[in-house]
Amino acid sequence: MKPDSARAPIVLIVEDEAPLRQAVARHLGEQGFEVIQAATVSGGLAAVWEHQPDVVLLDVLLPDGSGYELCAKLRPITSAAIIYLTALGQDGAVVRGLDAGGDDYMAKPFNLDVLTARINSQLRRTASPRAARIDVPPLHLDFLTGQVLLEGREIDLTKMELQLLGFFATNIGVGATQEELLTSVWRAKSITATNTVRQTVSSLRRKLCLDEASPFELEFTSGKRYVFRQVRFDPPANLID
Repeated sequence: MKPDSARAPIVLIVEDEAPLRQAVARHLGEQGFEVIQAATVSGGLAAVWEHQPDVVLLDVLLPDGSGYELCAKLRPITSAAIIYLTALGQDGAVVRGLDAGGDDYMAKPFNLDVLTARINSQLRRTASPRAARIDVPPLHLDFLTGQVLLEGREIDLTKMELQLLGFFATNIGVGATQEELLTSVWRAKSITATNTVRQTVSSLRRKLCLDEASPFELEFTSGKRYVFRQVRFDPPANLID
């Protein structure tokens, strides 16, 4: 089933067995996904930074490290669903993979149609709020196209910045700690990467010019919570009372 989206979801396959990787890539491409391939831990990490995939298919036994290690590195920097594809099907391996931050686990050999169904299931789970629009005039977010408009000006955000802004826009006036943001936005099981939150918030603040005469502010309170507030709304010039 092809994904129902204005933008094809991006799937990253991290697998060192080229025939298997290419077969999975070919099948997913036929299903309407955009597919990126990598064969190593280092290649997978670089691909996530460059392409910001929606789903990562991850082997465990890789030439330069383990998929568990890569998963732990990815979770603080991406909200992508991570599905293991591996020959290690023992219960202990499954538990270790999920504890490292994985979302699903498929043992080899696997059925490609079942894999596609599981990918679509993960995309449905992570589609909110991306599969909709958020309008808090004069801020408008479209999670299907990735477009963000603030007072008519288009803002270029990364996928994580967009997800974070979506969280703030749907929780105006509600405070959230760095740990809560890691859990809700990054879907991280570990809460040690709070520097990732600070960096993303700083970038979001700069791009939205929140330190200037903005209709919104993003405050870090004395209670160590981030609070997104609307402080000004200018009605259209042609508004008639």
